[in-house]
Amino acid sequence: MILGSGTFHHVYDFPHFELPFGWHIPLPESITKFMVLQLVAAALTFLIFRGLANRAAGGQPVHGWFWNFWEYLVVRLRDEVVRPVIGDPHHHDAEGHDDGFHGGAHTDSHGHYEPGHPADEYLPFILSCFFFILFCNLLGAFPWFGSATGNINVTAALALTAFGATYYFGSRVHGFVGFWTSMVPHVDAPAFVKYPLIVLLFFVESLGVLIKHGVLAVRLFCNIMGGHTVLGVILGFTAMAASHAAWWVVAPGSVLGQVGVGLLELLAAFIQAFVFSFLSTIFIGMSLHEH
Repeated sequence: MILGSGTFHHVYDFPHFELPFGWHIPLPESITKFMVLQLVAAALTFLIFRGLANRAAGGQPVHGWFWNFWEYLVVRLRDEVVRPVIGDPHHHDAEGHDDGFHGGAHTDSHGHYEPGHPADEYLPFILSCFFFILFCNLLGAFPWFGSATGNINVTAALALTAFGATYYFGSRVHGFVGFWTSMVPHVDAPAFVKYPLIVLLFFVESLGVLIKHGVLAVRLFCNIMGGHTVLGVILGFTAMAASHAAWWVVAPGSVLGQVGVGLLELLAAFIQAFVFSFLSTIFIGMSLHEH
């Protein structure tokens, strides 16, 4: 938790919600604004997709623009991200290539993926990442709320969860130790070169896995934090020029800048949720397949 005041206090976490005219809504002890916003995001994810699942039960078509919007996002993530990237970890053709990556046994005559694709078992985690992060991002578009994903502690926890999922799914295929050893490719060289090279590759690959997941946290944090900081700076121009004759020029420009950057922030909310989910899918896919 970051407490403080100053130019960028609007991106900090506080034990209260700020309202206009200096009013505050205090929260119980040990509870912060970002904690509440994360609970709201989790509740929205559960309620929306519980309703969507009930409407799609038994293969029934989903009706209504609201439900069709969420269904569209789910289907796109399934067909354009999870299934093509992960493929079928348990099936290999004669040349040792994974059919899941090349559109083989799991596509119909029109090139569409059939139900029951082996990669679908990883969908719940990827979808949960995407929509939880998306709702956290979108909540930041409301005045006096904030984006929990603009806090490095939150994004670090999300990245740690992604690493846990990668290790869990990978260890189911390769074993708890095999998860790490499977990252080292076969080395065809004399013994005095082979074994030092294997040790070196093992440390490089292991460190790479940790760094990749660390980047997930930093990327999400920096993009959301940066966007809200820009909004705060542009809005601050109005206050800085309050006692100056240029206020009548600065204020309209600040408002227009807020609108423009705010629209970009809405786009970034979807993009950053997608990037986190897409990279998590790649890491899970890499853990399932041989190096």
